[in-house]
Amino acid sequence: MKLCVFQGTFNPIHRVHIKVAEFALKHYGFDKILFIPAYLPPHKEVDNNLANHRLNMVRLAIQDIPGFDVSDIEFKRGGKSYTYLTILELRKIYGITDKINFLIGTDAFEKIDSWYEADKLKELLHFIVFPRCTDFKPEDYSGLKAMGYDYEFAPMEYIDVSSTDIRNNLISGKSVNNLELPQVAEYIKENGLYE
Repeated sequence: MKLCVFQGTFNPIHRVHIKVAEFALKHYGFDKILFIPAYLPPHKEVDNNLANHRLNMVRLAIQDIPGFDVSDIEFKRGGKSYTYLTILELRKIYGITDKINFLIGTDAFEKIDSWYEADKLKELLHFIVFPRCTDFKPEDYSGLKAMGYDYEFAPMEYIDVSSTDIRNNLISGKSVNNLELPQVAEYIKENGLYE
């Protein structure tokens, strides 16, 4: 199986997450994109009361999309969601002996060497990196190549939507049209999230 992991906080999941995953599925010919919402992200301040809601929203967002699946692996493990531990578990579950493909934005990738067990993690992953800014320059990441990170940049145009902006809009009572995921917008409304 040609597996690709898409791990994130998804707070909340939005249309660009879906577009990125759809692009990767089609462009790279993966059999499955596995969404893994972080239970307790180590690098972000997140209201942990929203953890199960974030998982539920990902399930709603991808439920009818062929080739997409969601895993609650980090919820079952509990504690901080370290990618290294998750990847070790996935290798056992799927019987994978070579590198696992891993979708990541440039904003997170530029800090990848600060992640838990980064030196071991880089041996297990092939990173597919998506631009998260308008002034993206591939050469800015050459230091990571020199450090042994295996990566390529996805040829997908940057779309300026972020979960932070969506949360801020919701907090200030604005529309959530940039979600463009009606089932997720309805879930947020029904559960009074981000108010």
